Amino acid sequence: MASSTAPAAAKSIPSGLSREQLLEIYYYLRLTRSLEERLVNLYRQTKVIGGLFRSLGQEGESVGSAYALDRGKGDMLSPLIRNLGAMLVQGATPLEILRQYMAKAESPTRGRELNIHFGDLERGFIGQISHLGDMVPVMAGVALTFKMRKQPRVALAYVGDGAMSTGAFHEGINLAAVQRLPLVIICENNGWAYSTPSHKQTAVKQLADKAKAYGIPGVRADGNDVLACYEVTKQAVERARAGGGVTLIEFVTYRRKGHAEHDNQSYQPKEQIAEWEKKDPVDRYVATLKESGWAGESELAAVEQRVQAELDAAVALCENEPLPEVGTALEGVYANPAVMETEWYRRANA
Repeated sequence: MASSTAPAAAKSIPSGLSREQLLEIYYYLRLTRSLEERLVNLYRQTKVIGGLFRSLGQEGESVGSAYALDRGKGDMLSPLIRNLGAMLVQGATPLEILRQYMAKAESPTRGRELNIHFGDLERGFIGQISHLGDMVPVMAGVALTFKMRKQPRVALAYVGDGAMSTGAFHEGINLAAVQRLPLVIICENNGWAYSTPSHKQTAVKQLADKAKAYGIPGVRADGNDVLACYEVTKQAVERARAGGGVTLIEFVTYRRKGHAEHDNQSYQPKEQIAEWEKKDPVDRYVATLKESGWAGESELAAVEQRVQAELDAAVALCENEPLPEVGTALEGVYANPAVMETEWYRRANA
């Protein structure tokens, strides 16, 4: 029987993390992967409304980077559609995610938005919008409030490689650099801006090099190594909290699914997908935990059982819940829903 304790010859744990924290990181990795797999099943049963956006192959950089923040100090992040793992680390629950994807009446946005487009200021994540790069100036503004209030808080924004070619990205990072704001910007270089490969939308070989234009540090790391992602983000967070300003981090990873579940990936070379599958962040982390003596089989199995039990309970609770009532559609969208409803009815029957 596998021991649940680390062998005496276990390697020293990096980054000042405890064994409990290493297992917690695994919990978030496994929860992200398994929750998305459940969503795929629901999507194929037509129970998911709208698109389903997977983070397959990118879970490590989301979990590792978010884990480097300090929720106790009020740090905040702005996720993208492939940062489900980061939201879970910040406190979002599987039940909320499932309800949101299925547009249930009890979802965080009451069926008015989909996938992970919702936020919670108390738990430290801000609802994203889909326009590429636009959350960089938003999070620069958030970080500016931290500086003006003299609060030891840090903001973190995720962008894709395609978003780094937008004006919004440039304006946001330039403002943050000039003002030395406590902001960390993470570029998820997953090789594709929808169906456009990186070499067709930027001339630089390494996206971290773009940091030089703004006079800030640029760091590049293996996005499929969750501990490497944690370490470089932790350093950037500590630098920001100490008043050092912005850091741009490039995580080199790969999107092993299409832009969304309905995308057949015809533009992605099959051999490229297969090569990156060998670098799977979850499998690599499990191997690291075992080989380093930081976790045994029984401990990993307990985490997996916990994840499956939580997802079973969440799906059972919300799968057959009702959608919002039609008459509530305008509530929370317009200041005076009754007036708008009357106006729409008048126009429709003019």
